[in-house]
Amino acid sequence: MPHALPAPDGAFPLSMPDGTPITGTVLLKPLIAHPNFEVGDYTYASDFDPPEDWASRLAPYLFPFSKEHLRIGRFCQIAHGVHFITSSANHLMAGVSTYPFPVFDGTASEEYQPDRRDTVVGHDVWLGHGAMVLPGARIGHGAIIGAGAVVRGEVPDYAVVAGNPARVVRLRFAPEAIARLLTLAWWHWPEDRIVAARAALEHGDVTALEAFAP
Repeated sequence: MPHALPAPDGAFPLSMPDGTPITGTVLLKPLIAHPNFEVGDYTYASDFDPPEDWASRLAPYLFPFSKEHLRIGRFCQIAHGVHFITSSANHLMAGVSTYPFPVFDGTASEEYQPDRRDTVVGHDVWLGHGAMVLPGARIGHGAIIGAGAVVRGEVPDYAVVAGNPARVVRLRFAPEAIARLLTLAWWHWPEDRIVAARAALEHGDVTALEAFAP
């Protein structure tokens, strides 16, 4: 019986009819070796110009020596053009000038970094085409980030946000249903349970999903 989920340790979950891998859509976890970039199983990214280094494409300011982390949960979906602008991109802002003099004159110590906030994306988050996530953003589970949105601060669980700055357009479910979904935390279930619950996951019936809980 074929798996309903891609193999989590395989980089390319899709292929052409002749078996040629589609390199523009990848499961990120097998391809991310960056010490400050954490990503969960089954999370994928798509790009029309697939890079050799997916970490740098998605988070260009996250360096191996950065003091912050980018953490992305399981089952997330990341469209073409999404960028995470992490805290290493920020400059000191208290002075008259924001120019990073210590970086260019060699006086910046290893500890020099004015902003060290982590950026955290929950589980089952869909980030639409061209969305930008700013330093320190925290995106809740099940959220949808609209195309071109510029996200900062907190995004509630199961919220749909859009615009610049991104604002909550609506919640995907009623608060009581969201609480039940967070308790279920289906993204942590064993693979066989997720496969069995696929129809319930594809529809909006939380009660039906509860029947498959381990």
